[in-house]
Amino acid sequence: MNTEQTLYARSESKCELCGASEDLAVYEVPPNSTHSPEDTLLACRTCTDQLEDPEKINVHHWHCLNESMWSQVPAVQVVAWRMLTRLSGEGWPQDLLDMLYLDDETLAWAKQTGEGAFSEEAVKHIDSNGALLEAGDNVTLVKDLNVKGANFTAKRGTVVRGISLVADNPEHIEGRVNGQQIVILTKFVKKSNPK
Repeated sequence: MNTEQTLYARSESKCELCGASEDLAVYEVPPNSTHSPEDTLLACRTCTDQLEDPEKINVHHWHCLNESMWSQVPAVQVVAWRMLTRLSGEGWPQDLLDMLYLDDETLAWAKQTGEGAFSEEAVKHIDSNGALLEAGDNVTLVKDLNVKGANFTAKRGTVVRGISLVADNPEHIEGRVNGQQIVILTKFVKKSNPK
Protein backbone atom coordinates (compact mmCIF):
# COMPACT_ATOMS: atom_id res chain seq x y z
CA MET A 1 0.00 0.00 0.00
CA ASN A 2 1.23 3.49 -0.79
CA THR A 3 1.03 6.38 1.69
CA GLU A 4 -2.34 7.62 0.46
CA GLN A 5 -3.93 4.16 0.67
CA THR A 6 -2.48 3.70 4.16
CA LEU A 7 -3.92 7.05 5.30
CA TYR A 8 -7.37 6.26 3.86
CA ALA A 9 -7.34 2.94 5.73
CA ARG A 10 -6.07 4.51 8.97
CA SER A 11 -8.62 7.34 8.92
CA GLU A 12 -11.57 5.32 7.59
CA SER A 13 -11.68 7.77 4.63
CA LYS A 14 -12.23 10.84 6.83
CA CYS A 15 -10.26 14.00 7.55
CA GLU A 16 -8.12 13.12 10.56
CA LEU A 17 -8.68 16.61 12.00
CA CYS A 18 -12.38 17.42 11.52
CA GLY A 19 -13.93 14.16 10.29
CA ALA A 20 -15.10 15.50 6.90
CA SER A 21 -15.33 12.89 4.14
CA GLU A 22 -15.01 15.08 1.03
CA ASP A 23 -12.08 16.83 -0.71
CA LEU A 24 -9.50 14.70 1.10
CA ALA A 25 -5.78 14.83 0.35
CA VAL A 26 -2.48 13.88 1.92
CA TYR A 27 -1.16 16.70 4.14
CA GLU A 28 2.57 16.60 4.82
CA VAL A 29 3.28 17.89 8.32
CA PRO A 30 6.21 20.34 8.10
CA PRO A 31 9.08 20.77 8.36
CA ASN A 32 10.68 17.36 7.74
CA SER A 33 8.06 15.30 5.97
CA THR A 34 9.38 12.18 4.24
CA HIS A 35 5.99 11.50 2.61
CA SER A 36 5.54 8.45 4.86
CA PRO A 37 2.33 7.67 6.78
CA GLU A 38 4.14 8.55 10.03
CA ASP A 39 4.60 12.24 9.16
CA THR A 40 1.51 12.85 7.01
CA LEU A 41 -2.20 12.84 7.64
CA LEU A 42 -5.39 12.83 5.61
CA ALA A 43 -7.00 16.29 5.66
CA CYS A 44 -9.93 17.95 3.94
CA ARG A 45 -9.52 21.10 1.85
CA THR A 46 -11.05 23.29 4.60
CA CYS A 47 -8.47 22.19 7.17
CA THR A 48 -5.58 22.31 4.70
CA ASP A 49 -6.45 25.82 3.47
CA GLN A 50 -6.58 27.13 7.03
CA LEU A 51 -3.37 25.37 8.06
CA GLU A 52 -1.50 26.86 5.12
CA ASP A 53 -3.03 30.37 5.19
CA PRO A 54 -3.55 31.92 8.66
CA GLU A 55 -5.70 34.65 7.05
CA LYS A 56 -8.37 32.02 6.28
CA ILE A 57 -8.67 30.67 9.82
CA ASN A 58 -12.22 30.17 11.06
CA VAL A 59 -11.84 29.73 14.81
CA HIS A 60 -15.15 27.87 15.14
CA HIS A 61 -14.06 25.19 12.63
CA TRP A 62 -11.29 24.11 14.98
CA HIS A 63 -13.62 23.02 17.77
CA CYS A 64 -13.17 19.68 15.97
CA LEU A 65 -9.78 19.39 17.73
CA ASN A 66 -11.70 18.65 20.92
CA GLU A 67 -11.90 15.09 19.58
CA SER A 68 -9.04 14.71 17.10
CA MET A 69 -6.38 15.87 19.59
CA TRP A 70 -6.77 12.50 21.32
CA SER A 71 -5.57 10.66 18.19
CA GLN A 72 -2.72 8.19 18.73
CA VAL A 73 -1.15 9.36 15.43
CA PRO A 74 1.82 11.70 16.15
CA ALA A 75 1.26 13.72 12.93
CA VAL A 76 -2.33 14.47 14.03
CA GLN A 77 -1.15 15.35 17.56
CA VAL A 78 1.45 17.75 16.14
CA VAL A 79 -1.07 19.58 13.93
CA ALA A 80 -3.60 19.73 16.78
CA TRP A 81 -0.98 21.20 19.14
CA ARG A 82 0.14 23.78 16.56
CA MET A 83 -3.41 24.89 15.76
CA LEU A 84 -4.46 25.08 19.42
CA THR A 85 -1.32 27.09 20.16
CA ARG A 86 -2.04 29.45 17.26
CA LEU A 87 -5.60 29.98 18.54
CA SER A 88 -4.84 29.97 22.29
CA GLY A 89 -5.78 33.65 22.65
CA GLU A 90 -9.42 32.65 22.07
CA GLY A 91 -9.61 31.00 25.50
CA TRP A 92 -11.09 27.56 24.82
CA PRO A 93 -8.04 26.33 22.79
CA GLN A 94 -5.83 27.03 25.82
CA ASP A 95 -8.07 24.77 27.92
CA LEU A 96 -7.60 21.96 25.38
CA LEU A 97 -3.85 22.59 25.22
CA ASP A 98 -3.66 22.23 28.98
CA MET A 99 -5.17 18.72 28.63
CA LEU A 100 -3.12 17.65 25.60
CA TYR A 101 -0.13 15.43 26.35
CA LEU A 102 2.64 14.94 23.79
CA ASP A 103 5.72 12.84 24.43
CA ASP A 104 9.03 14.75 24.26
CA GLU A 105 9.84 13.71 20.69
CA THR A 106 6.39 14.66 19.36
CA LEU A 107 6.42 17.99 21.24
CA ALA A 108 9.86 18.82 19.79
CA TRP A 109 8.46 18.10 16.30
CA ALA A 110 5.42 20.30 17.03
CA LYS A 111 7.65 23.20 18.06
CA GLN A 112 9.94 22.98 15.00
CA THR A 113 7.91 25.51 13.01
CA GLY A 114 8.19 28.07 15.80
CA GLU A 115 4.53 27.79 16.82
CA GLY A 116 4.17 28.83 20.42
CA ALA A 117 7.68 30.28 20.62
CA PHE A 118 6.29 33.72 21.31
CA SER A 119 3.32 32.69 23.44
CA GLU A 120 5.03 33.78 26.65
CA GLU A 121 5.54 37.27 25.26
CA ALA A 122 2.08 37.44 23.71
CA VAL A 123 0.23 40.67 24.44
CA LYS A 124 -2.04 40.17 27.43
CA HIS A 125 -4.75 42.65 28.37
CA ILE A 126 -5.19 42.79 32.16
CA ASP A 127 -7.93 44.73 33.97
CA SER A 128 -7.60 46.81 37.14
CA ASN A 129 -8.02 43.68 39.30
CA GLY A 130 -5.46 41.60 37.39
CA ALA A 131 -8.03 39.54 35.46
CA LEU A 132 -7.22 38.55 31.86
CA LEU A 133 -9.45 40.32 29.34
CA GLU A 134 -10.54 38.61 26.13
CA ALA A 135 -12.27 39.91 23.02
CA GLY A 136 -16.03 39.96 23.53
CA ASP A 137 -15.85 40.42 27.31
CA ASN A 138 -18.04 42.93 29.13
CA VAL A 139 -16.23 45.40 31.39
CA THR A 140 -17.28 48.06 33.88
CA LEU A 141 -15.58 51.45 34.13
CA VAL A 142 -13.98 52.00 37.56
CA LYS A 143 -13.48 55.75 37.06
CA ASP A 144 -15.12 58.66 35.23
CA LEU A 145 -13.38 59.11 31.87
CA ASN A 146 -13.38 62.30 29.81
CA VAL A 147 -13.70 61.17 26.20
CA LYS A 148 -11.54 63.46 24.07
CA GLY A 149 -13.11 64.60 20.83
CA ALA A 150 -16.57 63.33 21.76
CA ASN A 151 -17.39 65.95 24.42
CA PHE A 152 -18.84 63.63 27.04
CA THR A 153 -17.76 61.86 30.21
CA ALA A 154 -18.07 58.08 30.45
CA LYS A 155 -19.30 57.62 34.02
CA ARG A 156 -17.88 55.20 36.54
CA GLY A 157 -20.04 52.05 36.63
CA THR A 158 -20.85 52.19 32.91
CA VAL A 159 -20.86 48.68 31.40
CA VAL A 160 -19.04 48.36 28.07
CA ARG A 161 -20.23 45.25 26.23
CA GLY A 162 -18.32 43.12 23.73
CA ILE A 163 -14.93 44.82 23.94
CA SER A 164 -12.22 44.31 21.34
CA LEU A 165 -8.53 44.14 22.14
CA VAL A 166 -5.89 46.42 20.62
CA ALA A 167 -3.49 43.78 19.31
CA ASP A 168 -0.18 45.59 19.76
CA ASN A 169 -0.92 47.46 23.01
CA PRO A 170 -1.72 45.54 26.22
CA GLU A 171 -2.99 48.72 27.93
CA HIS A 172 -5.70 49.55 25.36
CA ILE A 173 -9.09 48.03 24.61
CA GLU A 174 -11.91 49.37 22.45
CA GLY A 175 -15.58 49.52 23.22
CA ARG A 176 -18.78 51.43 22.52
CA VAL A 177 -19.95 54.05 25.04
CA ASN A 178 -22.87 56.41 24.30
CA GLY A 179 -22.86 55.14 20.71
CA GLN A 180 -19.19 56.09 20.22
CA GLN A 181 -16.39 53.58 19.64
CA ILE A 182 -13.63 54.64 22.06
CA VAL A 183 -10.23 53.44 23.23
CA ILE A 184 -10.12 52.73 26.97
CA LEU A 185 -7.12 52.06 29.18
CA THR A 186 -7.32 48.60 30.79
CA LYS A 187 -6.37 50.06 34.20
CA PHE A 188 -9.72 51.90 34.24
CA VAL A 189 -11.94 48.82 33.77
CA LYS A 190 -12.83 45.65 35.59
CA LYS A 191 -14.14 42.51 33.95
CA SER A 192 -17.89 42.07 34.50
CA ASN A 193 -19.32 38.77 35.61
CA PRO A 194 -21.60 37.35 32.90
CA LYS A 195 -25.26 37.51 33.88
